[in-house]
Amino acid sequence: MTAPHHRPGGGFRNPWANAAAPAFGGFLKWVLVQRIIRPRPADPPHSAFHRLEPKFAVPRAASDRLLVTWVGHSSFLLQVGGLNVLTDPMWSNRASPVRFAGPRRWVAPGIDFATLPPIDLVLLSHNHYDHLDDRTVRRLAAREPRATWLVPLGLGRFVRARGARDVWEHDWWQETPIGPALVACTPAQHFSSRGLRDRGATLWCGWAVRTNAHRVFFTGDTGYHPEFGRIAERYGPFDVALLPIGGYEPRWFMRPVHMNPEEAVRAFRDLGGGAHGTVMIPMHWGTFKLTDEAMDEPPIRARVAWREAGLAPEQFWMLAHGETRAL
Repeated sequence: MTAPHHRPGGGFRNPWANAAAPAFGGFLKWVLVQRIIRPRPADPPHSAFHRLEPKFAVPRAASDRLLVTWVGHSSFLLQVGGLNVLTDPMWSNRASPVRFAGPRRWVAPGIDFATLPPIDLVLLSHNHYDHLDDRTVRRLAAREPRATWLVPLGLGRFVRARGARDVWEHDWWQETPIGPALVACTPAQHFSSRGLRDRGATLWCGWAVRTNAHRVFFTGDTGYHPEFGRIAERYGPFDVALLPIGGYEPRWFMRPVHMNPEEAVRAFRDLGGGAHGTVMIPMHWGTFKLTDEAMDEPPIRARVAWREAGLAPEQFWMLAHGETRAL
């Protein structure tokens, strides 16, 4: 029986009601009409976004420790179970198919590429340019030939063509043991494309990483969907949940594919975070200007939503670029 997120005839789709990715006509309405009649709010100066000196373990953290360092956007260095793990690695100056145009990085990567520790595992969520960067993939593959790459269905060819050797494609709910960790591909509500004719050709996902000592959940890029509770039942309770809070305006266009801060807090509660002491680390904000909200709005709204939900302040870690936190 074909899984509901597999499109008849090939490709993939969101299987839930009202979860279809925005159409190209809506995109044109947004950028050619709405931005003219409704100007975007002012952004703060770039200096408002701080970059701290990372304090990750070299070459690796002890197997019973969990360290998280924010590189920027959805890129993290996770040190868990004695493994060094990168999520959606992105070190280029622009999230774009070309180097001379497209969204430009507001803050330098929180870790200088040359100072990365040895990488054991790379997790990719989908193929959009702000998450899957051609140049970064090539650099990582050349630097870390022994790293394992876990990718959603259809992305194996892309990373292999750029030098990655140990590549495993996953469908939702598929699991793979990597050393001391069990890594599981989880549902997400999004879409894929790198051009005009390949929408939905490859899958999108999140990832759960489970070791004897710790459990981490990386949502990938996602709108709010009904599966967060089931993810927690299978792979939680989580010590850390990495949840996107930016890229949400205009809401009529972005709702199916990007959570706003209030929805991210709701997803955190669906994951059982409030009951289990899970730490939420916001991501997907403050690095690239992709949508219409002000660059500094997502963390402000997220803090308000967190407080209004009655959640413990110490479980909300708003990292600066480059900041390392240890659990």
